[in-house]
Amino acid sequence: MLNPIDTAAVIRDGGAVGHYPGQIHEAVGWWLGACLVVTTKTPRLAVAHDGHPVSVEFADRLCQGAINAEHYACHVRHLGQQPEEELLAAANALEAPAAWVSARTDNRTDTVRIRLYTPLGTLLDDTTGLAVIRDLIARDRIPIPVNTQAKGTIEPWPPTSTDGARP
Repeated sequence: MLNPIDTAAVIRDGGAVGHYPGQIHEAVGWWLGACLVVTTKTPRLAVAHDGHPVSVEFADRLCQGAINAEHYACHVRHLGQQPEEELLAAANALEAPAAWVSARTDNRTDTVRIRLYTPLGTLLDDTTGLAVIRDLIARDRIPIPVNTQAKGTIEPWPPTSTDGARP
């Protein structure tokens, strides 16, 4: 694994949290996106961030991981900068899991938090998939695409009139 992390320290509290750079890096977003899709076996995912420049990068990587997760061809609805409550409302409308990325800067150190939610809007915990995700990452078993036809899409939210205004 390139750039391994301490999974026990970072993959916790409903997702991932750590100092950037150092404990956590951008690839963790990709890994979480791919592992969340495969663990929940979802064809849809909602993603948003708090607008912090580091959050934007992690959210983009998470989306890329989600659309490249094995054969799931996941359709990611990217809300961009939105409050966590808006993300959960959109995820509820989609009947999909969700990921919310936030960051804060203290004394020139960024702390990144990625929260992963079940389709019911509850934070993932060890009984609802977080332990599986932690194990996949620790064992370097991050899901990869099986072929280009299995690649998903990233679409804006709310839906535009060109895509039928459907969730």
